[in-house]
This record gives sequence, C-alpha cells and structure tokens, in this order.
Amino acid sequence: MSKLYSSNEIIKVLKESGFVFVSQRGSHLKFRRVGNPTLTAIVPANRKEIPRGTLRSILRQAHLSDDGLRT
Repeated sequence: MSKLYSSNEIIKVLKESGFVFVSQRGSHLKFRRVGNPTLTAIVPANRKEIPRGTLRSILRQAHLSDDGLRT
C-alpha cells in the first residue's frame, strides 16, 4: 500500500464491493453494504489524499483487504 488514494477512488472501490451511500454528516460520508446493514464504512469527502492510517481504518470497517485497491 504505497500509493495514496483519493476519496473518490476509495468510494469507487466501496461501491464496486456492494456498498451504497447512506448519509453525510459534515465532511464524512457513510456507506453500508447491501445485504449486511451492520457493515458500515465512513469516508472523508473531497480529499485528494487519504492518509495511510485512515485508509487502513476504512478498509477494516468495510472488511476489505488492500488487494482491491492495487491496479
């Protein structure tokens, strides 16, 4: 996980993984997985670069690995 990802790139991966936008509070977007409403991921909106620790937290919340982000 050497590349820094933008909010839009992370949101795209979440949507491809079955997550849908639920709500927004301030600058944070909430996504839930279809079929498993307890699985929720919070993503900061409109960020050009998401810090690595924040990215790991988002992936952990979504139960995803960083393999899906690599291209």
